[in-house]
Amino acid sequence: MNEQAIANVYASMRNEINQFYSKITELEMEVSEHSLVINAIKPLDPSRRCYRMIGGVLVERTIREVLPAVQRNKEGLEEVIARLNEASEKKKKELAEFEAKYKIRIRKGDGEMKDESKKEGNAQGVLVGPAGSN
Repeated sequence: MNEQAIANVYASMRNEINQFYSKITELEMEVSEHSLVINAIKPLDPSRRCYRMIGGVLVERTIREVLPAVQRNKEGLEEVIARLNEASEKKKKELAEFEAKYKIRIRKGDGEMKDESKKEGNAQGVLVGPAGSN
């Protein structure tokens, strides 16, 4: 593999990990919303009317019918989050092995600093050059 191919594979692997984190965060927000709903309707009378969005359609039910469904959905989301966390950890191990195999090191702040110094150097050269020639 040449350097460009290695860099592409590495970027792809990092992108997959970022997608895992993004999806996990999204699902954790949904779990949080489910918890809020459960806590809000649990103390209420089970025969009270309750509205629930199902597939884009608002349907009227009772709390007795809705509460178990919301709890099941929350549990399902938590299971999906657990599976995504496992997959994310597995992918992170693969990435670490890939980094070790190809001796990849990440330059974090240095790359940004070099870019900034290049910009400053060009600006200083333009400003200082004409002043020194007079």
